[in-house]
Amino acid sequence: MGKLALVGKITHVPSMYLSELDGPRKGTRQDAIDGHIEIGRRCRELGVDTIVVFDTHWLVNANYHLNCAPHFQGTYTSNELPHFIKNMPFECPGNPELGRLMAKVATEMGVETLAHAETTLDPEYGTLVPMRYMNADQHFKVISVSALCTVHYLNDSARLGWALRKAVEDHYDGTVAFLASGSLSHRFAQNGLAPEYAFKIWSPFLEQLDRRVVEMWQQGQWADFCAMLPEYASKGHGEGFMHDTAMMLGALGWSEYAGPAEIITPYFGASGTGQINALFPVTPVSGRAIPAAQASAADGYTAISTRL
Repeated sequence: MGKLALVGKITHVPSMYLSELDGPRKGTRQDAIDGHIEIGRRCRELGVDTIVVFDTHWLVNANYHLNCAPHFQGTYTSNELPHFIKNMPFECPGNPELGRLMAKVATEMGVETLAHAETTLDPEYGTLVPMRYMNADQHFKVISVSALCTVHYLNDSARLGWALRKAVEDHYDGTVAFLASGSLSHRFAQNGLAPEYAFKIWSPFLEQLDRRVVEMWQQGQWADFCAMLPEYASKGHGEGFMHDTAMMLGALGWSEYAGPAEIITPYFGASGTGQINALFPVTPVSGRAIPAAQASAADGYTAISTRL
């Protein structure tokens, strides 16, 4: 019935907001902003009505959650970086119908997921920053998905992504985009060194690791990448344990996916972290390669967070 029309891995660095403001950082993230504007343009061209964001700033300690309130509006200040994002206004429509539908299908497929439509919970900046540039005219409805998952298996996140795609394609009358909002390596500069690393990666190891991963994406080496994702998430300091990436790949077909990445904003450094805007062609998929559920959570926090 419905269609998943666009899938992407996107940045949400708060310096994008600073880039708008008068001061020494003005204009310094225009390339990332332009990438978001281009992704919004592609979504319009494809007839997307709702953007679903896998948000690595929404921390949850149990289950998976969808913020699908009818309308979002307010003023946001980051609790992590209040000197970067301060008093930023936001407004966009939500999609309670699709949120409830996706939660229902995901739960039926074995990934317990809760939809929150009657809520005062605002989205986090992993959603708000991209929507500021992709959705300034409030053209799209927005759903935010929790993707900073502290006690979750990556394979369950992959299965969630697959379930959300099934919900759209089998039950929804509309066109949807999925965006994984999170960095590649996410090792922030040590305190006191942030200005020095404003446009750099924290270490040569992390930069070379990220760049090789981007090459793998461009070459469609998804079976190899899926096999290395848990270790990459751990040793590469992946943002949100890279649950957003697992969700994205689950929606695309996991290790049987073969599409090449299209780089919209080339890889760049921000406060020590590795960032990118990239899109991935949506292709037919059987779902056979989606990882099975974990039977037990008894093997410790690190394994829960990073092991397939």
